[in-house]
Amino acid sequence: MRQWRLQVERARYEADCAQARYRTVEPENRLVARTLELEWEQRLANLSSAEAELARREAEHPVRLTDEQRRKIHALGTDLRRVWDAPTTTDRDRKELLRTLLEEVNIRLVPEPPQAHLTLRWRGGALTELHVSLRRYRISPIRTEEDTMELIRRLAVHYADATIAGILNRQGRKTARGERFTANGVGSLRRYRGIPRPQPTQDPAEGELVTVADAAHILGVAPSTIHRWLLDGFIVGEQITPGAPWRIRMTDELRGRFVEQAPDSYVPMLEAAHLLGVSRQTVLQRVKRGDLKAVHVRCGRRKGLRINVIDKQPGLFQAPS
Repeated sequence: MRQWRLQVERARYEADCAQARYRTVEPENRLVARTLELEWEQRLANLSSAEAELARREAEHPVRLTDEQRRKIHALGTDLRRVWDAPTTTDRDRKELLRTLLEEVNIRLVPEPPQAHLTLRWRGGALTELHVSLRRYRISPIRTEEDTMELIRRLAVHYADATIAGILNRQGRKTARGERFTANGVGSLRRYRGIPRPQPTQDPAEGELVTVADAAHILGVAPSTIHRWLLDGFIVGEQITPGAPWRIRMTDELRGRFVEQAPDSYVPMLEAAHLLGVSRQTVLQRVKRGDLKAVHVRCGRRKGLRINVIDKQPGLFQAPS
């Protein structure tokens, strides 16, 4: 504490000297006066910092115990359980108490059954032996979720590891360690679980499965058109799981829906909705169910969807033939 008080005295002396130099300078020497003023302010700041540190040290400095306080402490020393169980005794206080009373602790571990033999050597030479049973913790192995593995098995029949990783990431799935899937990670996981890589198979008789880009190239339309007709139900696609690429089965019937020129009985979508007296969505639903036939004109100024709405059924006031 004497050292901190000396620092305060030194800082106060330097501040007084800086003040005296500032007051003796001529007012005409503005540059010198400004420099001395800055020095004075710096010395005052140092003094304030030193006084604050001294005040903090004095607050932390333990006060001298009175004779009554010493008597109470000696009395508590004969009843350590009372001190240990007191509500005002914190865990930190209990640790400090143990460090004060214990001289040495020897621990010997026994694997079977899991136990710990402790020998406590107290200050003064007393020994205490304790036998503590230990709990056996089993660390569960890190495994990928089974539904993710089942999805990988289904996707591995058709797609490469990089494509499978992209599908899993788009679905928000994570690895066993909470990370994103990569092509190498999917490959290692597939080989570890014994999942074979995709094998080329013979195309079925009803048509070849192609991607959206290949289907657009074969049918002579833009890929966006294929996606739009997939959503509208004009054509049917296959998707193993949400997020997986669409695949189109290229059949003769599908090729026949994309024509250069529509037959005379086929009209545009708005006209078909007007003739039928329904909305556009209702017309698309009937096309999807197969109640109405439709084709897509892929070239010319009037390209787009055409609907066959020729009603051969008798009208309300027409007698059946």
